[in-house]
Amino acid sequence: MVGLITPAQPEDRTKEYLDELAFLADTHGIVPVKRFTQRLDQPNTSTYVGEGKLEEIRQFIVSREEEPSEEKPVVDVVIFDDELSPRQIRNLEKAINHREKHPANVRVIDRTILILEIFLQRAQTSYAKTQVEMAHLQYMLPRLTRMWSHLDRQRGGGGTNRGMGETQIEADKRVIGQRIALLREQLKTIDKQMATQRQHRGKMVRVALVGYTNVGKSTLMNLLSKSDVFAENKLFATLDTTVRKVTIENLPFLLSDTVGFIRKLPHHLVESFKSTLDEVREADLLIHVVDISHPNFEEQYEVVEQTISEICKEEKPTIVIFNKIDSFTYTPKEEDDLTPVKRENLSLADLQKTWMARLGEDCIFISAKNKDNIDSLRALMYDRIKAIHVQRYPYNDFLFQNYEE
Repeated sequence: MVGLITPAQPEDRTKEYLDELAFLADTHGIVPVKRFTQRLDQPNTSTYVGEGKLEEIRQFIVSREEEPSEEKPVVDVVIFDDELSPRQIRNLEKAINHREKHPANVRVIDRTILILEIFLQRAQTSYAKTQVEMAHLQYMLPRLTRMWSHLDRQRGGGGTNRGMGETQIEADKRVIGQRIALLREQLKTIDKQMATQRQHRGKMVRVALVGYTNVGKSTLMNLLSKSDVFAENKLFATLDTTVRKVTIENLPFLLSDTVGFIRKLPHHLVESFKSTLDEVREADLLIHVVDISHPNFEEQYEVVEQTISEICKEEKPTIVIFNKIDSFTYTPKEEDDLTPVKRENLSLADLQKTWMARLGEDCIFISAKNKDNIDSLRALMYDRIKAIHVQRYPYNDFLFQNYEE
């Protein structure tokens, strides 16, 4: 795995990004064996890293090829943490695979390709598969030149006036372009069907769980709806939006579990998952789930908030849930330590005071796994959903009052 340390991305941030890249690799079934970082003002336009670092990477791979073992397996793929251009991928694969006698076949991919392949691997429904396939083809189309360079032989015509014919790569691009057009039409049809389904749900209050990937949304969904939505400790465990009818006391509403966000989320995926994101756009109330145990949960919070602001034209009422308080750890400062207080020195109580002061009553700390503070969460959700319901149906207000009396 390869990442850069730049003026805009300090060393500790690069380490954290590579930790997440390792988690992505593990989700895809890839075993990380080595990390390479380099300090640059900006990525090299030809090879992302400098010539010296590239040669260091190549030598490491060669050393694994010469003496492979269970402890030191051969390297099959090099993953770069940022999106690579077709030119960079082509140059990197040429340099890394260069051998005097027998060229290697090490694959070079970037973070975007890795995420797309995880989505391809984990998509379950035909809808999700269609969305992901189109996103994958759109991203790979300009990169065909390096994927199938052995196919650029000419396919000759059958007559003297037909010229040299089209290259195999041009034929592949034409076929993929046709496939993308077909998938786009299929998605338009599915989008209409999804929109009709949402209309048929009536005027019930709609609540959407949003958050960074792997923060516990599906676990919380199962807890609140008493359902069995698939959940595991891996990124993008849930790709398909799941909607359940939930009742808290006397109040029914629709709760949806959406795909998790991630920093550097591929643009093509955002476009393809339009209907999934429509659940967020059309929700009456958002429940933003945050993993309080993550070292950089603040950045994850900002990534999700920014993505939501791009999806929704108007601001929506939001409850922020800080999950996984059972996994929260921190390192207390020494009494004689005069350095500034940092995030890792704050206790859970300190963070609760800080965020509750910022968000007021729309903030709660829970553990979905251990069911800590879930009753308080239900009470908070009941109050917020009731307020929306009463505003929508004012004549029903007396029913709530009589029920509570």
